[in-house]
Amino acid sequence: MVRWDGLAVDQLRRTESVFALSNGHIGMRGTLDEGEPRGLPGTYLNGFYEGHALPYGESGYGYPEAGETIVNVTDGKVIRLLVEDEPLDMRYGRAHAHQRELDFRTGTLRRATEWESPTGRRVTVRTERLVSLTQRAVAAIRYEVVPSEDLQLVVQSDLLANEPVENEGDDPRVAAALDEPLVADFAHAEDYRAVLAHHAHNSGLRMAAAMDHELDVEDGVRTEIRAEGDLARFTAAVDVPAGGRLRLVKYLGYGWSAQRSVPALRAQVEAALAGARQTGWEGLLAEQRRFLDDFWEVADIELHGDDELQQALRFALFHIMQAAVRGETRAIPGKGLTGPGYDGHAFWDTEMFVLPVLAYTVPEAARDALRWRHSTLDKARERARVLGQRGAAFPWRSISGAECSAYWPASTAAFHVNGDVAHAVAQYVNATGDRAFERECGAEILVETARLWTSLGHHDQHGGFRIDGVTGPDEYSAVVDNNVYTNLIAQKNLRGAADACERCPDVAERLDVTAEEVRGWRKAADGMLIPYDDLLDVHQQNEGFTSHAEWDFDGTDADEYPLLLNRPYFDLYRKQVVKQADLVLAMHVRGDAFTPGQKARNFAYYEPRTVRDSSLSAATQAVLAAEVGATRLAYDYLAEAAFTDLHDLHRNVHNGLHMASLAGAWVALVAGFGGMRDHDGELSFAPRLPPGLTRMAFRMSFRGTRFAVEVEEGSVTYRIVAGDALRTSHHGEPIVVEPGVPVTMSTPDAPEPPGLHQPRHRAPARRSPSVRWPFTVVPGEPGTESTAPQEDRR
Repeated sequence: MVRWDGLAVDQLRRTESVFALSNGHIGMRGTLDEGEPRGLPGTYLNGFYEGHALPYGESGYGYPEAGETIVNVTDGKVIRLLVEDEPLDMRYGRAHAHQRELDFRTGTLRRATEWESPTGRRVTVRTERLVSLTQRAVAAIRYEVVPSEDLQLVVQSDLLANEPVENEGDDPRVAAALDEPLVADFAHAEDYRAVLAHHAHNSGLRMAAAMDHELDVEDGVRTEIRAEGDLARFTAAVDVPAGGRLRLVKYLGYGWSAQRSVPALRAQVEAALAGARQTGWEGLLAEQRRFLDDFWEVADIELHGDDELQQALRFALFHIMQAAVRGETRAIPGKGLTGPGYDGHAFWDTEMFVLPVLAYTVPEAARDALRWRHSTLDKARERARVLGQRGAAFPWRSISGAECSAYWPASTAAFHVNGDVAHAVAQYVNATGDRAFERECGAEILVETARLWTSLGHHDQHGGFRIDGVTGPDEYSAVVDNNVYTNLIAQKNLRGAADACERCPDVAERLDVTAEEVRGWRKAADGMLIPYDDLLDVHQQNEGFTSHAEWDFDGTDADEYPLLLNRPYFDLYRKQVVKQADLVLAMHVRGDAFTPGQKARNFAYYEPRTVRDSSLSAATQAVLAAEVGATRLAYDYLAEAAFTDLHDLHRNVHNGLHMASLAGAWVALVAGFGGMRDHDGELSFAPRLPPGLTRMAFRMSFRGTRFAVEVEEGSVTYRIVAGDALRTSHHGEPIVVEPGVPVTMSTPDAPEPPGLHQPRHRAPARRSPSVRWPFTVVPGEPGTESTAPQEDRR
């Protein structure tokens, strides 16, 4: 768990993101139960958005016209307490103790407060909040008050729509769209239950929220309930003796639809409440714990020697799981459902960073995220048609599947997103053996993205296949020719589509794929141009990149980063300066296309030119640093990815957590120090122990087999946790791990790393286990009670 002691009002937005709860369908920021003080209130439904016009100084053909922004929907978290008519407000009176903790084993957010009112009356308040990981539409809160003397207590439990939210963006269209975005359609209250239904002004999407209550008091209680427009409120007043208790359990149900009627949505959320009431609070807790016990069995990471990093990795895994597990054919936004950052859009981050974690830990969630991509194929086909291309062009950023970016050099031109989606499809199918998914969804995605590449690229007079005028992952090099990452991910896409059509001839026939078209894909893949600088003996990130002028790093001050906020794109596009891993990312995901010597030389060349102005970069640099033998640097990059949110390294956690960076921490450890690679379905490992640790272990699932990789100084043990035998390789040597028969192998020394340095002011912070952070570390293996001393490291 992570814990915060005391109340720091200036840190509320940050802690609200860190303490957010989600299940991929419902997201709730970790605001205080009383609703105030607050930083940024937020309750989100995945896929529910408001539309607005996109701004252009000068428009052009093919520019997207409509934007989409996630909406703060009806807030059901609010439970206010009045103590002898004085509202509990942490800014008044005195808090003798106040503690909040997010527990990765129970999946709940707990709070304990000892509060004294301005007139000297004291109460102890304990609350626990969950968003169900098993009942998709359900959230619940237990609220308990114990007075130190005989007191009259009043609780007010609300459903509140259109709560005021300060918009930090600079687009007035977005601000206008989010100013009271919900229009009331229906309100009803009876007994302890209430329902509110609304629709969004512009998008027309409809949603409903419902609440029900269980009240446990020792003496009589007076209650009332009402609902109107944007507010439903349940009120209970009770006289509680000293040492007595008022206990309220609040059940919440949420649903939305683009097509279903208000009565149908009302029925849906009331049914969700009925299921939650049938399960009960203790039953919901038990379901949550069972789910998480199973999750940690397949996903846990153990580090011995660095408690903070240990918990940061579990924090990352917990939030990645939360973001996706009940998404069920919805996207995984860049911030998950922890805040409004990036307008709630999903990016290519999902396929290249988040889905690798899910494919090997919660594969059903990876499948569902890819089903969302498949559900948007018609929009992707239409986008390709507008751009004059065949096949499908998936959006750079979107909620519904329509392109929502108004800056085409870093969006429309970033065609690699189509190869990223195809890569994720192939990775999921290889990791799970799910041929049913391939037949139903995957093959069609591969075919339509392959068609895009043969339409977008062309064979030149020298026989090579070129893809010109595109933007790779590095957004400081826009609209370039033959970006190596794009070309290699397209090459894999083309071959994967050809193979899928041979495995699924009925799908190929349905999609009118001819043998000639398949031959064309293979020819394009075989002829793919991969620019190389023979003089420098390195790959060019894109054609001509190594001939560009060098960036003046010595003349760039530390406070000028990130460069995109302080230097013109015109200058960035013309220089050898890299925002985030691009060619380096290609060497990870298409490592089969490079020799070890090329990887070492390329990494040494691009490392001093990469400024990491994106949170996506550190994890990939960690993977390649570990592979080329720079283990100390790899460990520092791993820590940067893991602590991006807990240390608020980019100063924007108040808008939500960085899902790709959290996932990147897993990638940095498992693919970096674990050496895990999965080229064409062949799973392999090359583990080495990170510096400063005495042991590390990680768990995964591959085609239904759960296994652990346990690394100590000089040796590695592979062990089956559940399932059949595992066929893999260890540092290039094939091994078979049978159930009940662990395999222990020796670890070769790391290669001698090349000479490496980073741009001035951009070296990663050296990782030290003694680093202090604002959250208390509570170590202990998930599923067990911790007996470690609780040290306050604020």
